[in-house]
This record gives sequence, structure tokens and C-alpha cells, in this order.
Amino acid sequence: MSTREPTIDPQQFLTNLRAFHYREVMMSLATLAVLAGSILLFPGWGNVTKGVQSTVTTELLALFVVVAIVAGAIKGMLGFGYALITTPIFASVIDPTLAVVVLAIPPWMINMFQVGETKTGVSFIREEWILVALAIIGSVVGVYFLAQYNTGPIVPFLIGLIILAYVVFQVVQNFVTIEEAHHPIALSTAGFLEGFLLAASNLGPLLPAYFHTFERDTERYIGGLSMVLGIIFTVRLVQMALFTDLLTTYRIWLGSTIAVVTIVGLLLGTYLRRLEIDQRRFNWFVITLLFIISLNIFRNTIPALL
Repeated sequence: MSTREPTIDPQQFLTNLRAFHYREVMMSLATLAVLAGSILLFPGWGNVTKGVQSTVTTELLALFVVVAIVAGAIKGMLGFGYALITTPIFASVIDPTLAVVVLAIPPWMINMFQVGETKTGVSFIREEWILVALAIIGSVVGVYFLAQYNTGPIVPFLIGLIILAYVVFQVVQNFVTIEEAHHPIALSTAGFLEGFLLAASNLGPLLPAYFHTFERDTERYIGGLSMVLGIIFTVRLVQMALFTDLLTTYRIWLGSTIAVVTIVGLLLGTYLRRLEIDQRRFNWFVITLLFIISLNIFRNTIPALL
């Protein structure tokens, strides 16, 4: 894990921002984009829940806020997990398609933020441009699939099986590490499927699992993963806005508002990641989190399948 100082110098941040340094500009643009969306597109207090089903109460909205903060903290620590946590929970209460569309915005903000924060995304994309290209193609196909078909619980259920299989593999192999063993075909396949699954269901465990096995430089891993995911979510949002009726003004506002709340958790998780943490404990935390996520997915999908 990284041993960099877990502190932030606000004065130096502003100095670098005025000088248009890549890191500070990316972090600021990501944050300002969702802040602007949550303020400028506010539908009025009487219409806050107009685009969500009437059974959504104030207490439930408060629960959504807590879930978003916790998921943001985990994303800040691990580089993944936000959509895997929030989507199954939100989709169990509101319309699954609505959940998938709305929850495309907070991950976009988070990943753009982490691209700047880690400073490793640009170098990663130069090395893994084929992966990025295939992830974009997968995302385009996935958005079309989401707009045309109602898959029900089968896609999340299959994703839950993939996560559980990865957990079992890592535990049985005692957290195997295969340094610098990227296989071009395997990596390309993981990239395409990651783009498709994220676009179609907002759940994409394949690429994080692949990187967790083959890439143990935490900063490069998180920065590279954030770059790939950020591009996928950007393509998704543009495609949904221009070529489908999925991304309405209300949904943009709701997603932006959830993203603003998520910033709190993201900053906390970023701070915790920069503390010195034992690698084996970190691995157990990742695997335990994935196991809990898989159980939550099964809890929401198995009854519907039966």
C-alpha cells in the first residue's frame, strides 16, 4: 500500500489549480460538474421525488445518502466497489433501470476525481489503449442493450456468481499474486465485458478482479482502473443523453445530488488509503467486501428468479 502523507495542503492545491496542473484540474472539474448539476437542475422541493416511485420516503432517501457515503469511502480506498454496493441496494427499492441510469453519474465523478488524485491514469492509458478501446465498444453495446431489453434479475445474478467465484479462487490460492502477467486476450476480454456489464447493469466486477490479481501497485491500479471506468461512464452518459430517452433532466439532477453526497465518503476513503496498511489485511478486506456484495446481489435476485 502507499505510504504517502495522508494530508492535503489547501494552499498548494489552489496554487497548482491556478497553474492548471493536471491533478488539481481533474479533481476540481469532476467536483464542480456534479455541484452544478445538483444546483442548476434542482426541480423544487415539491418535485424532489417526482421521478421516483411514490413509495420512496424521507427515511429511505436518508438511507440512500448513508449508502452513497459508505460506498464512496470504499471506492476511495480500493478503486472500485461504488456501483457494486449502491446499485443492488437502490434497485431493490426503485425501478432497476432508473437505478442504473441515475447511478451512472456518481461513478463518473468519482473516477474522474481519482484519475487526477492518483496521477497515474494518463500513463496507464498509453500502455493499455487496446483495453480502453474495447471497453468503449462494450459500453456502447451495453447502453443499446439497456435501452432495448429488460433483462430482469438474470444479469445481476450472473455477476454475483462471477464475484463469488473470484472470492473462492483468491481464498483457496491464498491471495495469489501474478506480477506483470497480463495476457492480451484475457485483458481485452475483461475490458469489453467490463464496458458491457457496466452499461447494461451498472455492475462491473471483472476488471477490478483482474487488476487485483495482476496489478499490485495500488496507486497505478486505482489510477488506471479509474481512467478506464471514467471513460466508460463518459461514453455511457453521452450515449444515453444523445441517442436514448434514458437520461432525463430529473435523473441528471438526482444522480448529481447523490454524487455530491458521495464526495464526503470519497475523501474519507482517499485519506484511509494513504495510510500505511498491511497488504494481507488489505487483501482480506477486499475479498470480504466482495463476498458481502455477492450475497447482497443473491438476496435481491434469487427470489425474483424463483
